[in-house]
Amino acid sequence: MHDWKALCQTLRAFRDERDWAQFHNAKDLALALSIESSELLEAFLWKNPDQVDPEKVKEELADVFAYALLLADKYSFDVQEIVLEKIKRNAEKYPIDKAKGTAKKYKEL
Repeated sequence: MHDWKALCQTLRAFRDERDWAQFHNAKDLALALSIESSELLEAFLWKNPDQVDPEKVKEELADVFAYALLLADKYSFDVQEIVLEKIKRNAEKYPIDKAKGTAKKYKEL
């Protein structure tokens, strides 16, 4: 099984074989991430969730992950570390006793 570091290495190799690093500055990676996220949303547009093509979701989600990993790699972020840090901050903002079962923003709890 791949871990995120191995995925980054594979993505970098794919990119470098095609001389695409020149296009992968942080701004353009962030833009590409947003665009691919929009394409993921497009798979759900005007459909009930059970009508969505799982293959299309998988394809677009892979693009989202790829650009997110490349962006994290650009800043030398440890993906596991930053996600765990975010979970910790969210746990503080959304304590179970106040947030369980509600979709309210932390400022509204």
